[in-house]
Amino acid sequence: MKSKLISFGILAGGLAACSQPAADVIRLNQMGYFPSQEKVAVANTAGVTDFTVVNAATGEEVLKGATAVTTPNPWSQTARSTMDFSPLTQPGTYWLLAGGDTATFEIKDRPLAPVADAALKSFYYQRTAMPIEEQYAGQWSRPAGHPDTNVQVHPSAAGPTRKAGDVISSPKGWYDAGDYNKYIVNSAYSIGLMQAVYRLFPDYFAKQNVNIPESGNSTPDLLDEIYYNLEWMLTMQDPADGGVYHKLTTPSFEAFIKPTDCKQQRYVVQKSVTAALDFAAAMAQASVIFKAYQKDYPGFSAKALRAAERAYAWAEKNPDALYKQDVLNEKYDPDITTGEYGDMDATDEFFWAASELFFATGKQAYMVKAVKSSPRSYLPPSWGNVSALGVFAWLQPGRELKGVTEEAMEGTLKSYLSSYATNIVKGANQAAFHAPYGDEEADFFWGCLSEQCASQATTLVYAYLLSDNANFLTNAYRNMDYILGRNPLGYCYVTGLGTKSPMHPHHRLSASDGIEAPIPGFLVGGPNAGQQDAQFVTYPSNLPDESYVDEQGSYASNEIAINWSAGLVAAASALDALIQK
Repeated sequence: MKSKLISFGILAGGLAACSQPAADVIRLNQMGYFPSQEKVAVANTAGVTDFTVVNAATGEEVLKGATAVTTPNPWSQTARSTMDFSPLTQPGTYWLLAGGDTATFEIKDRPLAPVADAALKSFYYQRTAMPIEEQYAGQWSRPAGHPDTNVQVHPSAAGPTRKAGDVISSPKGWYDAGDYNKYIVNSAYSIGLMQAVYRLFPDYFAKQNVNIPESGNSTPDLLDEIYYNLEWMLTMQDPADGGVYHKLTTPSFEAFIKPTDCKQQRYVVQKSVTAALDFAAAMAQASVIFKAYQKDYPGFSAKALRAAERAYAWAEKNPDALYKQDVLNEKYDPDITTGEYGDMDATDEFFWAASELFFATGKQAYMVKAVKSSPRSYLPPSWGNVSALGVFAWLQPGRELKGVTEEAMEGTLKSYLSSYATNIVKGANQAAFHAPYGDEEADFFWGCLSEQCASQATTLVYAYLLSDNANFLTNAYRNMDYILGRNPLGYCYVTGLGTKSPMHPHHRLSASDGIEAPIPGFLVGGPNAGQQDAQFVTYPSNLPDESYVDEQGSYASNEIAINWSAGLVAAASALDALIQK
């Protein structure tokens, strides 16, 4: 409906409310809505029965509606309701008035493009061994950190030709998270997830420009950024036997200081089966994708495939070489106390690596191993269980499979993914925040916003592409709404975006640069019911979905990490690409 212009007094009140809300009631996507998209906000309190939408440019009331009561979360007594303003399709800026609060939202053609771009650009800020220049980074420019040309072989990593204390060069790559170390397991997973989504939407990424040094060459920026880390990964393979070091690290975490002020010796540490397999999978995947980009990266495709096959062969010979940091520290000095990325089951890594190598080489031995190690159900992608990346390889739309075994494999994996997608969207319409994510206590753990919320969204994109079921796509967008503001605390959980976003992430680069605003584009880990850092910070609540605190010391809820950035890249890019089709 439309009505006459709202009076100047109400307009003034609305403007005041936008800057200083009278009541903290409205939760919505702070980045905006597509014209054709479902548009829903949540009233985060009881008693809100109606709402009004006003065109901010004209002051015209364009919609009035009644709220719909939702089902409270099992752990919370808060009664909430939804406000559906989906009939609005005209691009523009609007005010939503409800419960004494006013929130501003936009309708625009590509509200997720800034999210996708910022998430990808965050990887550039994490680059090691090169200056982060002002022309690409603005105020977040900095000198090169950690050249890693003087890295020692830790006693746990000694091999046929490299002895403990030997010095190797292992430059480039990304800082892993809030710390300054580099980990194969996590960076290979991050690359694997982003390359999987690249395979879905190559034309989308071909048009993307996020202003990195390689922008303007013949390779998409996503792949240019990935290559910077792939180059480092190649240096982490022992040339003597093909094994892959688990990580490149200092013995203990550095303080919250600038990279150029770090003085600890850095080491490559133990070769592990999970590192070798994740390396093999990401390299095999890259070998296929980078074939088309020989102009910028001549010879890399073949080099990556050779490295992948060698790493896989090492893993088959060393299936029990799991990374156990406590055991390692009992045997060797110096002790290593940085991120473990420990994983006591490599079955999912074998499945992903064998799948990628099968599609890269056509060798039946890899297909046999993939079938043998295939999962018995679907789990959303995470560094700790990469089976979904293998599923994505098998279910890539348009992939032609030959033979009864391959077709049966595809059918089984498709049924697993479809069952998972069907199950998680049940009840989303009535959920407290109108999304598949966030309605179970188990949804809130370390890194949940990426490894559950964003990963669910990416999974639902695959389910939609395989079934054309629009409900899957709608619910993928709903999970993105949750990340971008439609949640209990009203945060857009991506630094530098939205009207309320994290200002104090657990991130040494942001903490040490002397700039008030954090480096933009990072998805923080999010609410974490475990509150493992509660001795250092004070959480506002013990409720699972409110167990978040925007403090630098909160490594359990407010850290950033490349795998979480990869989850945001995957979900935001896929959803932005699909709206353009």
